[in-house]
Amino acid sequence: MNLTISGHHLEVTPALRSYVTSKLDRIKRHFDQVVDVKVLLTVEKQTEKDLRQRAECNIHVKGTDMFAESSHADLYAAVDELVDKLDRQVVRHKGRLQDHHHEAPKRLM
Repeated sequence: MNLTISGHHLEVTPALRSYVTSKLDRIKRHFDQVVDVKVLLTVEKQTEKDLRQRAECNIHVKGTDMFAESSHADLYAAVDELVDKLDRQVVRHKGRLQDHHHEAPKRLM
């Protein structure tokens, strides 16, 4: 799994990098065919302080690409919401893959 973490108007500290990496391990635990993950952490220059911290993520898994974004007043909370959204998408994608590979019903003689 290739992991790229970058910041926009923000320096990505080692603590922040390890936090994002530990949260993304949950996605790797649910679906092991993750090829590439790109995370962008942003501090926007808005006058209101509510949704200023933003986290975006592009995930390339076998079969499709997924995108999620989250905004919050706290960057760690934004990362938590982002991982929750991505986890739901990955579990749904995995379920779709498993549903299409069922066995044909056996014939009765």
